[in-house]
Amino acid sequence: MRLEILESNAFYARAAALFAEAASAAVAERGRFTVALSGGNTPLPLYDLLADQYAKALPWAATRVFFGDERCVPPDHPDSNYRVAEASLLSRVPLVEGAVHRMKGELDPAEAACDYERALRSEFGERQIPDFDLLLLGVGPDGHIASLFPHTEALCERKRIVVANFVAKLATYRLTLTIPVILNARLILVLARGLDKAVAVNAMIEGPYQPEMWPVQVLQQATGELLWLVDPEAATMLSVG
Repeated sequence: MRLEILESNAFYARAAALFAEAASAAVAERGRFTVALSGGNTPLPLYDLLADQYAKALPWAATRVFFGDERCVPPDHPDSNYRVAEASLLSRVPLVEGAVHRMKGELDPAEAACDYERALRSEFGERQIPDFDLLLLGVGPDGHIASLFPHTEALCERKRIVVANFVAKLATYRLTLTIPVILNARLILVLARGLDKAVAVNAMIEGPYQPEMWPVQVLQQATGELLWLVDPEAATMLSVG
């Protein structure tokens, strides 16, 4: 695991550079770049930066886009992760037709999870756990990643690669990649900004291992590269840095 503490401008410039490096390396080595995008507000400046400065510089024609999680809403709903990514990035870069694989939040949650699992199996192989070249993650103040919230059933899932996870405190289902998929990414890039993320960042970096309470801690078991980009506010409680 690597940790970089960066101010706002450097934070997103670094994230965009890492995205570009991962894309170029993947295409050079395997002929395509697979990326799973994150929802929430933290990655939005990254998406804008990629669309503004990297629209012609990255191998978008060889890029395949997926999502780490989704709310159970239609794709045009304001809360849809797909809608936000489409407006800020996907509609602004030269992706080929069929390159974007969204989670269908408008379906019944269980049906939507099965549908996305089929899409992943089609792209990565029936017997293979998807191995994204880049998995973008945010982290919630409660330590959730994707839609793996504390004390939810999906934290125990090891066979399915996508599930509908009921989150009691939100009184709703969320669609999410499961832990085996997340841990199998070649590069996991976690973006954490703001004072409200300080406790979760501290739990991940320095706290005792309690993944049921702090799901973000499962990232310690990642098989690929794990890199945290953190701003000074989110790093407030760390003894390192």
